[in-house]
Amino acid sequence: MKKIYYTLIAFILLVSASGCKKFLDINKDPNNPVDVQEALILTPLEIYTTTNIIGGFPGSVSAYWTQQLAINQPAPEIDSYRITPSDVNNTWSFDLYPAIFYNSRIMIDKAEKAGNNGYAGIGKVLLAYNLAVCTDLWGDIPYTEGFAALGNLKPKYDSQESIYKLIQTTLDQAIVILNSAPSGIRVGSDDLIYGGDFASWKKLAYTLKARYHLRLSKAAGYSATTQADLALAALQNGFSANEDNAKVTYSGKAKGENPWYQGTLPGAGGVVLSKNFVDLLKANDDPRLPILAAPGSGGDYVGRQSGTVPTTDPTIYAAVSPNVGGYIADDEESGKSAPVYLATYAEALFIKAEATLNKSGVVAAQPVLKAAIEANMDLLKVATADKNAYTAIHSIPDPVTPLKTLITEKYVASFLSLEAYNDWRRTGFPILNVVPNAFRPYIPQRYPYPSQEVTSNPQPQQSIPTSEKVWWAK
Repeated sequence: MKKIYYTLIAFILLVSASGCKKFLDINKDPNNPVDVQEALILTPLEIYTTTNIIGGFPGSVSAYWTQQLAINQPAPEIDSYRITPSDVNNTWSFDLYPAIFYNSRIMIDKAEKAGNNGYAGIGKVLLAYNLAVCTDLWGDIPYTEGFAALGNLKPKYDSQESIYKLIQTTLDQAIVILNSAPSGIRVGSDDLIYGGDFASWKKLAYTLKARYHLRLSKAAGYSATTQADLALAALQNGFSANEDNAKVTYSGKAKGENPWYQGTLPGAGGVVLSKNFVDLLKANDDPRLPILAAPGSGGDYVGRQSGTVPTTDPTIYAAVSPNVGGYIADDEESGKSAPVYLATYAEALFIKAEATLNKSGVVAAQPVLKAAIEANMDLLKVATADKNAYTAIHSIPDPVTPLKTLITEKYVASFLSLEAYNDWRRTGFPILNVVPNAFRPYIPQRYPYPSQEVTSNPQPQQSIPTSEKVWWAK
């Protein structure tokens, strides 16, 4: 953990120091270097992605708005859609743009010039991943003109469609690099996800290509069948087992705990499970409920209805399991070191199931849906008998709206994943009702643009209301 902590400091210093170097001509101080090696950038890039993005504000908002989590606070709160331009300043103005985008571009550029192709390939995958997060939350974003510093203080916004094309191009470039033999400085333990293994990173790149191809299945000017073909083609080289899952496992020590563990502890703002999520699992007699959740003080699983009057005793509600989703042995200490996933084999199979549904119909998609549910249950170590009993009933798609069955099952398997929010916006499933006493009469379809960005770089897109769907969801 000490290594992670100090490289994170170096990473933050690189953001500020390299900016100063660009604008000021001063003598170099050997005690305060502004040129940081790729190995000192990669680890914090991965930690920022899993801690500040997936397990941070974006991940939490996704869990609230898709009614997986609730907060025992008076309405309006974040789970009743209270989000303001100032609430998203840190995600945009610290986490994504300077910390992730700027530094990933530095790492890629340094690696390409030095012939360290491992860092270049991995950097491009991480860049593409976070570009998708950013554009999925806001729509149009600045990128092509976004890194000129004083050369352009008001960069124009690129369309979401152009960003999606950039994402696919960036992943293609990563795959070309990852198809070659490692050269230059080898990536090793500084890669917390795959330890520098090219084959694994290549599988992740292909799985992400499939995710983003399918994301455009309903976008204007795109064909669901064509996007299904592209997704299925990419998946042929994607994840093929749970062992391929992309994750960062935490040390569990001080300042190294899983972010979901930190954010869902009893007393951590009253974060509990949503009534919608708990009731769904109970209605389906889902064996994952006691794995994903800890029962309330009454011994039963009771979810909280967001927007209602908070209770004085939030322990009556079911909470996120102390092992944070059943990924490690069922105890609190293990929960501190539970992994955060960027993508999983189960997700790859759900993508395949939906693409197969679009391409070939319900009969062809059904066994793939069953395999997807099984992959998630295997990851959570569900007993074989319980898994078989569940899939015998719930892997059969609804004959009228088969996509509803598929995405609702994916919603459970995507517990605490940003993909639950993306799927809901794209498909309308699972069916979610606006909570009582909501801040606005709808579930937001996008984030408001940050107040700092609106002040410093006014653009026409910033007036788009949060009720308007992003381009790929229209």
